[in-house]
Amino acid sequence: MGCKHWPSYLNYIEHEKRAWSVDFSQVYPTKLVSGSDDCSVKLWSINDKNCLGTIRNIANVCCVQFSAHSTHLLAFGSADYKTYCYDLRNPRTPWCVLGGHDKAVSYVKFLDSETVVTASTDNTLKLWDLNKTSSGGLSSNACSLSFHGHTNEKNFVGLSVADGYIACGSETNEVYAYYKSMAMPITSHKFGSIDPISGKETDDDNGQFVSSVCWRGKSGMAVAANSSGCIKVLQMV
Repeated sequence: MGCKHWPSYLNYIEHEKRAWSVDFSQVYPTKLVSGSDDCSVKLWSINDKNCLGTIRNIANVCCVQFSAHSTHLLAFGSADYKTYCYDLRNPRTPWCVLGGHDKAVSYVKFLDSETVVTASTDNTLKLWDLNKTSSGGLSSNACSLSFHGHTNEKNFVGLSVADGYIACGSETNEVYAYYKSMAMPITSHKFGSIDPISGKETDDDNGQFVSSVCWRGKSGMAVAANSSGCIKVLQMV
C-alpha cells in the first residue's frame, strides 16, 4: 500500500489568532465549530467557504464541543474560568454559564444529554448537571461533583469520556481514570521516560506529562500519549 496524504479540502482563515480547538457535530456531520485566542467561537459548514456565525467571548476560548445528543447545543471552555453553553437557535446570549473553576477551563465534554464534564488547570475536573442550571448569572450550584487526584496546573493534559468513565492526563506523567459518581480516581497508569542511551523505560519522568487521552467506547480501552511522544494503549481490568 502506498503512502496516503490529505489534500486540503477547505481552508478557513477568519480567526485572527491561534485556534485551540475544533469539533464536528455528530448530529449534523457537515457542521463544525472552532475556538480561538481571538476570543471567538466560529461556526462552519464544509459546504460553505465562509463562517456561518460568530459567538464573541470576553476571554480566550480554550475548547469547544457540540453535544452529540442535541441538534443545537454547544459548549466551550474559557480562560476566564467559566464554561459557556449556547443554544444555537439563539446565539446572542449563553443558555447557561457554569462557574466554579479557579483557573482556565481547558476541556469540556458532554458525558450524556444532561451532563457536562470540564477540566481546568486548577487540578480538578468537574461534573455539571444541566438540569440545575439557570439562565441568569452563574450556575455554580449545577456542579454535582469535583474530581481530585491528578496534577494539572499549567499544561493541557487531555480529557476523554465514554460510558460514564472519564480519563485525563497528569503533569506527573500519569493517566488517570475516574467514574462519574466517584470523586477519587479508580485507577491510574504511570508513564516512564525512555533512556536515550539504553532505549529502556525508566521511572524518572524528567518533567514529562500526559498530554492526550482518548477512550474507545464500550471497551474499557484507552489510548494515551505523553509529551515525549510515547503512546500507550491501555486496557482497564
